[in-house]
Amino acid sequence: MNDSAVVIGGGLAGSEAAWQLAQRGVAVTLYEMRPKLRTGAHVSDRLAELVCSNSLGSRLVDRASGLLQAETRRMGSLLLDCAGRSAVPAGGALAVDREAFAEEVTAAISQHPAIRLLREEVREIPTGPAIVATGPLTSPSLTQSLARLAGEEHLYFYDAISPIVQAESIDMGIAFRASRRESDANGLGDYINCPLDEGEYRRFVNALLEADRMELRDFEREDPQFFERCVPIEHLAERGPETLAFGPMRPVGLRDPRTGLRPHAVVQLRQDNLAGSLYNIVGFQTNIRWGAQKEIFRMIPGLANAEFVRMGQMHRNTFLNAPALLNAGLSLRARPDLFIAGQLTGVEGYVGNIVTGLIAAINLSRHLRGGEPWAPPRTTMTGSLLHYVSHADPREFQPMKANFGILPPLRTRIRRKRERYQAYAARAMRDLEAELQTLGDPTLFSAQTMPSEY
Repeated sequence: MNDSAVVIGGGLAGSEAAWQLAQRGVAVTLYEMRPKLRTGAHVSDRLAELVCSNSLGSRLVDRASGLLQAETRRMGSLLLDCAGRSAVPAGGALAVDREAFAEEVTAAISQHPAIRLLREEVREIPTGPAIVATGPLTSPSLTQSLARLAGEEHLYFYDAISPIVQAESIDMGIAFRASRRESDANGLGDYINCPLDEGEYRRFVNALLEADRMELRDFEREDPQFFERCVPIEHLAERGPETLAFGPMRPVGLRDPRTGLRPHAVVQLRQDNLAGSLYNIVGFQTNIRWGAQKEIFRMIPGLANAEFVRMGQMHRNTFLNAPALLNAGLSLRARPDLFIAGQLTGVEGYVGNIVTGLIAAINLSRHLRGGEPWAPPRTTMTGSLLHYVSHADPREFQPMKANFGILPPLRTRIRRKRERYQAYAARAMRDLEAELQTLGDPTLFSAQTMPSEY
């Protein structure tokens, strides 16, 4: 084994990248600074620890996140395989037991003979072949090194994470199980729902607006912007009195079994571990002070006696002005042997981070062997995400998650949205399969197969 490379960061993208490189015969040194250097969001030293939601999005291939999952799985993703083995009930979504998922990934990486895992901080960008996948909480020293190398000012936005409560502390005499569209095998929904009438909803919103919030540190006050998917609930409430009722507290598709009526608003909780002992409050990212959080969230019907095992919090996120710096293969234009993966690229979402690690690894291994960079076809969700981060207007660049709006239009116009998305998905999987057949990369032809419907 003559080829070697460094991967910095043991999160979703870095873990996937290290595995993919090793599978291609590259000797990998994977650096992860935890537990020697802590972050404001992680709580363990495991690789691929999830710190926001525990859901990887819809499994359905005609949904944007589901299509991205299908593509990533077809390309042989380790982390999607681990997610499948640690999945918890979540209707049509792929949600995982956080601890079980991280343990699966950590074990796979630690036991791979071609990967050396070092628990230490990297303070400078390496001079040789490397993938930087340090994520939203890149250490200040490495951020400065990356900014010097890139020649661009890095940007900030803020991620907020939701609280988690003990399941046994939820009052199921008030709360009820249901999903908006799907039911599990027992006829019960995978979500616990706490219904609010109009008066309860108004009081809850007012409490959010009046709540004390955590102070940002000095360096975080310079550019206080949020990515839309992780806007704290108190900031959403500021947009108008009904914003939450049409957003994370939307009651459509649900009926309170006590009244038979649709509530004015609903708070949903999703299973967070395999044992079903923990539930996270869906869409309730927040930066409210912890003491106030307990008081306010216990105003929710069914949560009066809720026991919290994790409070919501907000943390800094860092990403590059990717269109000014990266090509579609995720290497720096100024340094073809240096690749960026994960949220640093401006790709949002767990599966988006995973697939950037996979693509960066494919292309670094190709670079080491004198090959050209590769990206999946534009008609795939992966290919369109990579095209976005490498070709968007640098003056207007913002993080992007998987969505059908970034795909090239179909040749034939289809008016019905569901049918149109199914056509997008069918085209994407066909084009990806045809492309993979031309690559001659045996690691892309694993047991991970294309969905049977395509």
